[in-house]
Amino acid sequence: MRQKRAQQGCEPVPIKAEDTTIAPQPATKGLQDTTELTTMKFEFNPKDGIDNPALSLAEDSELEGAAQVRFCFLKKEDGESFGFWLRQEVGDSGHIVRQVTPGGLAHRRGLCSGDRILEVNGVSVEGMEHFRVVWKIKSSGKQVSLTVLAGTAYDLAKALSQDLAQLLPCHNRPQLCHVVKDQSGFGFSVSAPEGVKGTFRLSVPRDGPAHQAGVLDGSWLLELNGVSVKNWTPAQLQKKLKHSSNPMGLLVIDVESEEFYRQRGVKVTATMADASWVPFKVRKLPMVRGPDGYGFLLKEEKRCTGEGGQFLREIESGLPAEKAGMRDGDRLLAVNGESTEELDHQKVVLRIRADSSRVTLLVIDAEGSKFYDLVGLSPLLFYDDPDPPSGLRATPASPSPSVLQGNSSPSFSPCSCHLRRSLHENGLQHQSGDGSFAFMEEGQDGLSQAF
Repeated sequence: MRQKRAQQGCEPVPIKAEDTTIAPQPATKGLQDTTELTTMKFEFNPKDGIDNPALSLAEDSELEGAAQVRFCFLKKEDGESFGFWLRQEVGDSGHIVRQVTPGGLAHRRGLCSGDRILEVNGVSVEGMEHFRVVWKIKSSGKQVSLTVLAGTAYDLAKALSQDLAQLLPCHNRPQLCHVVKDQSGFGFSVSAPEGVKGTFRLSVPRDGPAHQAGVLDGSWLLELNGVSVKNWTPAQLQKKLKHSSNPMGLLVIDVESEEFYRQRGVKVTATMADASWVPFKVRKLPMVRGPDGYGFLLKEEKRCTGEGGQFLREIESGLPAEKAGMRDGDRLLAVNGESTEELDHQKVVLRIRADSSRVTLLVIDAEGSKFYDLVGLSPLLFYDDPDPPSGLRATPASPSPSVLQGNSSPSFSPCSCHLRRSLHENGLQHQSGDGSFAFMEEGQDGLSQAF
């Protein structure tokens, strides 16, 4: 996180870039001590008894002391798990952390069995359907930020009918912005204290490209095109701005929220971002297979990152794909609620053909795919479906304790990975009883998911 701005006390050094104008950095106001001593008065009421403020204060203090939310940032390496299970238990509310692996990532970051998860990547999940919470953690990829509350404090707050939202201090999430350059530039200027790395304040004139993209005047710059600026000098930022692509991806945060996260030692990442200003949205395409198939070609192509991706081509007029809203060049992100971003072409084909009669795809258009590749994020991070995808359905319990099936693919006969119209051929029927596509398995005492 950044050094405390109030202690810098340096004159700003303007950063010169061909697409920005220079503006001085606003001064940062410090906190003032406004503590006052208040005398409390109470009276005896023969009907109600003694109104004892000492007792009330003790009860409130006990709740306040116990109900301290904690912030856990988990970042796993390849082949590593987060090291905990998420449970929804019969007769108990909330999303419960269980089976924290001793010495594992979650254990090292302070996550405890019995904790309740209140937020995932800054988004409140209290009262949210369990499958949606599972989806949010799954789609977060290799890193996730959790806001948790100890189980005892959670139960106490519930018993006292306390609104759990009141336990979460007010703050804004960082903002992900898609800025398109016009004839005057990107529409912002940058200033920085002399001799301090990674501290860049944005001045954003009204009605310019940056302002129209949702960048707030006076906000701090966190990332440029998916790369953190925390170790950059003003000269390095100037060079990056000069050679930046168009459009540009900015991750910014307002002053108050940056201070909120910094004081609590919370690492601010792009996975926590509010992407509501980004014009590209994940689209859901439910399709029922017709006599001539779905009417599209699935091709593996290189993305701008150099990695492979699954793209939808040659959409045939009048067939289910076109009717569902598929566009040529759409990138496929998920099949029946399960991400396909790390699967090869053949496995994706098999997942689409798992049910010979219907399929639901999550896609994003070509420009959206390029932008999210630019900022290094999965578009699925910002997708929230109120309806449970078929890939997230609960299956009947097995005799063993309730567990969650992984993302293992069903066993099918091989097919030609690049065969044109291969998706029009008869698919193999998915055996729902084997749990191959099941995300969750339901036991007598609730649902579980391993992470």
